Amino acid sequence: MKVIVIGQGKPAYFLSKEYLAKGYSVTIINPILEECVRFSKRMNAAVVHGDGSDPRLLKEAGATGADILISALPNDQDNLVACQLASILFEVPRAVALVNDPENEQIFKKLGVTCFSTTQIISRLIAQRASLEEVTNLIPASEGKVNITELVLRSTSPVVGKHLYEIVLPENALVGVIVRDGEPIVPRGPSRLLAGDRLVLITLPENHGPVLSIFTGK
Repeated sequence: MKVIVIGQGKPAYFLSKEYLAKGYSVTIINPILEECVRFSKRMNAAVVHGDGSDPRLLKEAGATGADILISALPNDQDNLVACQLASILFEVPRAVALVNDPENEQIFKKLGVTCFSTTQIISRLIAQRASLEEVTNLIPASEGKVNITELVLRSTSPVVGKHLYEIVLPENALVGVIVRDGEPIVPRGPSRLLAGDRLVLITLPENHGPVLSIFTGK
């Protein structure tokens, strides 16, 4: 798997390290020369200095054969152009852009560019963590087509004490992980649910509400 990361600073550095840890081939395009030198010394990645929204530089970086391109520059316009070039000119299967200004998110989507807004994600998670609710909506997957939700089982939950095989869930819904006392458990049918368990639920938007009702009784 070949990945191109366009960006600078810690976001580009740690994102690239994450992909390298998975065994991917990574090329970084960074507009800051000093960082390019530092990145090349610290990571086993190809590092290209320059403008990631320049089609000639993208070609030089190997965009033609890339599987994924992520543009996480501070300027939304640069991210938009880079992803459009990657998708249209170089036919990269997956091009994802960072949206620094949340108001631009809808514009990106209308132009057919897959994007994410860290501002909205962080603000949403902070608000949820600061509340007293037992349900936390995590980052949606597959462009919002799948919901990944963390739920804390309270003692009043109707499923506490039950085995998973006793709980009838709607189609296309499952319990992905149980976290108990800080340790993750891959659930199986005989797994018994206890008060205080954190469940990671995977649902579709249409069955999200009914699944929450099953586990919370609300």
